[in-house]
Amino acid sequence: MTHSIGSETRPLRVAIVGAGPAGFFAADALLKQADLHVSIDILNRFPTPYGLVRDGVAPDHQKIKAVTRSFDRVAGDDRVRYFGNVTFGEDVTRADLQAHYDQIVYAVGAPSDRSMGIPGEDLDGSLPATAFVGWYNGHPDYRDLDPDLSCERVVVVGNGNVAVDVTRILVRPLEELAATDLADHALEALRGSRVREVVVLGRRGPAQAAFTTPELRELGELEGVDVVVDPSDVELDETSEASLEDNATARRNVDRLREYAERGPGTEERRIVLRFLRSPVEVLGEGHVTGVRIERNELVQRDDGSMRPQGTGETEDVSCGMILRSVGYRCVPLADVPFDENRSVLANDGGRITDGAGGPVVPGEYVVGWAKRGPSGVIGTNKSDAVDTVNRMVEDVSSLNGNATPDWHPDAGDALIRARVKRVVTWEDWQALDALERSRGEASGRPRVKCCTVEEMLEALS
Repeated sequence: MTHSIGSETRPLRVAIVGAGPAGFFAADALLKQADLHVSIDILNRFPTPYGLVRDGVAPDHQKIKAVTRSFDRVAGDDRVRYFGNVTFGEDVTRADLQAHYDQIVYAVGAPSDRSMGIPGEDLDGSLPATAFVGWYNGHPDYRDLDPDLSCERVVVVGNGNVAVDVTRILVRPLEELAATDLADHALEALRGSRVREVVVLGRRGPAQAAFTTPELRELGELEGVDVVVDPSDVELDETSEASLEDNATARRNVDRLREYAERGPGTEERRIVLRFLRSPVEVLGEGHVTGVRIERNELVQRDDGSMRPQGTGETEDVSCGMILRSVGYRCVPLADVPFDENRSVLANDGGRITDGAGGPVVPGEYVVGWAKRGPSGVIGTNKSDAVDTVNRMVEDVSSLNGNATPDWHPDAGDALIRARVKRVVTWEDWQALDALERSRGEASGRPRVKCCTVEEMLEALS
């Protein structure tokens, strides 16, 4: 006698690779399917869950991290199991998951960064902002980054929210950072920082900047920090000025920037200089960064009405001791999983994995979040994205060719993982580690003191 997949006697077995927001939102959407019985295993490379909520959200933005409460409810459901410290492609393979689960969901995000593609980019002192963010957030991959903070000026390339975050961390008063969950090693390094000025370069104009108004406003509220904007940078071309009528965020941004321009250069000890229509064309130095050559741009209107920057040939050199590029995250290939090189995402059609870009759908495999659509949107954007993919998963249940016999063992995946991984971290383990980090932080009035290496996490649990 066979049992229908998704029934009470034969639940749909799903493996979710990645425990960031996209993975948890996918699990939540599956649990909410009224007529579908599911059993979900979440596999994560690190012992700690939450992805960029833990390792990417700025430590001085604790309210954003409250979203983890909803993730905790998902993980606490009896139909969900968490397997931390399990690396896909090493501990378990795509073929392993195909053999033990009806459906696989890849929720691996976009862990790498885009390069600027200019000479000198690989000099010491030239870093991706993603690495710097990981360093101060206690991401295990960047624990030993050791950025050189002995310089007085840092240049940040890009003007999205990540660029604003790293800028703020570099100049924020230390006593304020000491009240956050900023990693201890980063806090200690920032105590000795000599950085007094951060220059933020945007290749387009103020009306096209990617940061949000609250992030921009927060820069102007930092104690002991001036925000400097050249008045000429907020004189918009006719098309950009007209575009503000239909774009409330851009209009508020420009208003705020014009307010900063009116303040003048200021007299505070530290300052942030926001520059627009400037692109780096070369990182200067021999062995280590000593400056960056930037080119003035002008905006040219495309056929579709959008404005794109175009170099004018006019350049200037800006001295600095460190340059952080914040020009976007990038998804990287996943072991044995089809990858779309042109879009830098896992090859997919609306969330269904395909056999290469534009190829046929691979039955039973799916993708959510940045690995599906590229690095766009905010944390909440991943919720609707996950629901969209889960709807397709539900549509496909009836056509599954999985093993639907009664002797198909629900713990087969668990046995496989435990046979491959010496120390699997369960959700109960994470709760114990979470409590330990919080208790360490409580003594000094901080949200938590993080364990910042896998070894430290496992030792704490032992």
